[in-house]
Formats: sequence, C-alpha cells, structure tokens
Amino acid sequence: MAHSRRNTPLACLVAVLGLIVMLAAFWWFQAHYLRAFDERTALFTGGELHLPEQLAGPGKIRLVHFWDPACPCNVGNQQHLGELLERYNGRGVQFYSVRKPGSQGQLPQALRALQPIDGLTGSQQLPASPAVAIWDQHGELAYFGPYSTGVTCTSGNSFVEPLLDALLDGRKVLADNNLASGCFCDWSARR
Repeated sequence: MAHSRRNTPLACLVAVLGLIVMLAAFWWFQAHYLRAFDERTALFTGGELHLPEQLAGPGKIRLVHFWDPACPCNVGNQQHLGELLERYNGRGVQFYSVRKPGSQGQLPQALRALQPIDGLTGSQQLPASPAVAIWDQHGELAYFGPYSTGVTCTSGNSFVEPLLDALLDGRKVLADNNLASGCFCDWSARR
C-alpha cells in the first residue's frame, strides 16, 4: 500500500505537466498557423465586367472565379469550387479563373481545370475576393458577387448552384449587383 501512495502524487504531477505541455502546444499552433477570417461587407457591381472577345457572345454558360492566393478566405472556397466543377463541368458550363494582379500562386491540382483569363475588362475594380461572375448562354452577365454569405462557403449556403440550375433550365437570371457580408480579402493592389 505504501508503494501506491507514493505513485499517486507522481502520476498527478505527470498528468498536470502533460496538460501544460498540450495547452502550450495548442497556443503555439493557434498563434502561428490559424489566421482570423476577414469578415466584412462588400458591394459587388458588375456593370464594368466584360469577357475577352474570344469568350464573349452566345455560347455555353461561363463561370469566372476571382481568387487571391494570399487570401485565407480563398482556401475555404476551394472545396466548394471543386464540387461545382465536378457537378457542372460536363453540363454546359465552362470554368475560368482570374488571379489577383501581381500575386503569385497556383490553384490546387483539383482546380487546374479552370482556364486562366488574363485581362478581363473591369476586374481591376473588383471590391474583394473570392468572388464569382457568371455569364449566361446569350453572353450576358447574369451574376456577380460572392459564392455565399458568411465565413464559410459550401453548397448548403451558396448562391451559385441555384443560379446555374436556373440558367441551365433556360430561365433568365439578373443579379449583377450584390451587397454581401462574408469572408473577403481586398482585391486592390494596396494591401
């Protein structure tokens, strides 16, 4: 019995030290690797956006993804974008991307099917990213704005799937000006 009484304080000391080490590791990880999301409100106006001549006019539905490699909000959007590619790529929707001017980086392998566009007229005035613009089969801008509201973007809270479904069904969509609150990063060169 005397032997087990000596082990009890030692076991408690080891448990307390283990807990302290785990809390310190958690604090260090959080401070070094987790960034706060930049939830803010942005006004998206698409009147100045125009596809390049080779993509403009009647054709398939065109979805353009605006992204910034340095934006932590973009990372949360990538799984959803991959799901959109998987669901709509063979159904009359073409996918393109515009990377923030002056930024460096590549889309993940799963999103490399997005064809890059350089020089999309009006993209310099984009208020924030990630964002999406969708042109209908007639070549008219049907939607411009965020993928969803809030800090996360999933098919459960996205505006994009219902819009694409409506366009594929031949219904008219006009939502090229949107005010939204969510996880966005500034698009302008000033950072």
